[in-house]
Amino acid sequence: MDDLETRELRYFVAVAEELHFGRAADRLGMAQPPLSRAIRRLERRLGVQLFDRDRRGVALTDAGRVLLREAGAALDAVAAAARRTRRAGDAKRSLVLVTKAGASHELLRRLLDTLANEPGAAPVEVLLCEVGEQARLLRDGHADVALMHRPFDDLAGFDTEDLYVEGQVAILPAGHPLASRDRLTLAEVRDVPDLPIARWPRLDGSYPDGPGPEVRTQSQLAQLVALGKTLLVIPASSRAWQWPEHVAVPVVDAPDVTTVIAWPPSSRSPAVASLVRSATMLRDTAPPSPASRVPPGPPSPSRSNARP
Repeated sequence: MDDLETRELRYFVAVAEELHFGRAADRLGMAQPPLSRAIRRLERRLGVQLFDRDRRGVALTDAGRVLLREAGAALDAVAAAARRTRRAGDAKRSLVLVTKAGASHELLRRLLDTLANEPGAAPVEVLLCEVGEQARLLRDGHADVALMHRPFDDLAGFDTEDLYVEGQVAILPAGHPLASRDRLTLAEVRDVPDLPIARWPRLDGSYPDGPGPEVRTQSQLAQLVALGKTLLVIPASSRAWQWPEHVAVPVVDAPDVTTVIAWPPSSRSPAVASLVRSATMLRDTAPPSPASRVPPGPPSPSRSNARP
């Protein structure tokens, strides 16, 4: 069997997402009959039926659902390859470093200062994103490297170097009684009747159960904390976005968080390698987090739902 063509995959994905040949043809800017013939040829070549067709409409078969998942990944990989190729051919291009807004702020500042003083270093463009977006931006070729956090971020398939380990802090409304404490435990912040802990999406986009608000952005979260609607637990270095209406208190038994620098394993860029080397040179001199300066409290087997 010949290899599948990207054109065929685009045709298939359009029909699979629309579940209607007419709408898919309009989306692709083509007539419906040639689209239907192309899908039939694809089914014959694969030796499977991709769609159930009857008078009620069009539905994916089990084989079709598999191809939809695989086709999306394949088309994304092709698009990423094209972006990386164009970027590699631009001698004046900047490296794109992606990180969550407010995360690892001090490390990022020191890394940029180091690179600015390094002769011949490629310029670095910082791309700020929301929680969980770095992996997608690395995979689709929009970014060259990323600052990410284990165990929260999706590091599957990337090369990484650990940079530093830190504790976590609770971000609370300044007027709340817990904000006057020197330290807290997970048990104390998990079940606050008037201040439910915020819920970040998991890697698959779903949310853990709980009474706290579902949040996706740092700005949304910051305002909810300031309004006294929620609290959260985050790595101590992520406090760069903290408002005057917030107070950070170390959570002594929260799991440690490791900041890593990550890049696609296919990268052969000398500029990326140089940036990674500069980041690893800073790891032994990373400033201690506020949480790490507090003597540890009693151990707890439980884990926080908070995300950085």
